Amino acid sequence: MTCIAYKNGVIAYDSQITCGSTITYDDYEKCHEVKGVRFVMCGKTSDYAALQGAYFGSSVTRDLDASAIVSDGEGLWCVGASIEDGFWKSPIPAGAIYAIGSGADHAITAMDMGASAIGAVEMAAKRDTGTGGIIRKLITGAAVSG
Repeated sequence: MTCIAYKNGVIAYDSQITCGSTITYDDYEKCHEVKGVRFVMCGKTSDYAALQGAYFGSSVTRDLDASAIVSDGEGLWCVGASIEDGFWKSPIPAGAIYAIGSGADHAITAMDMGASAIGAVEMAAKRDTGTGGIIRKLITGAAVSG
């Protein structure tokens, strides 16, 4: 799947795409900018466009196996969509640590122990088979102390 971690104004994410137990890409760019909104995506790549469309108001016509951390100039959000819930958007406070994807548990533990968002994704890649490749970062705003 992937690992996306947020801490102190930085979103870090891996670049690996898998199909079952096979790594299909090691250098996929999971950060997509659409209409000035940045989506750092995880889940099925075939559902990325539908989730981005739902963010901008398109109908949710099926369950989507994708979620994202979104930076839209108004804040930082975790977003997803399903038939039952429709599109949902949950705020991520600036001072929070946060992670999504198959490596999220490893990343959160690493950040609790003092790792940066980048270090957390690097640690997740050591233990989670769905996380790997190039670790990239997106700066979302001013860093938060602490």
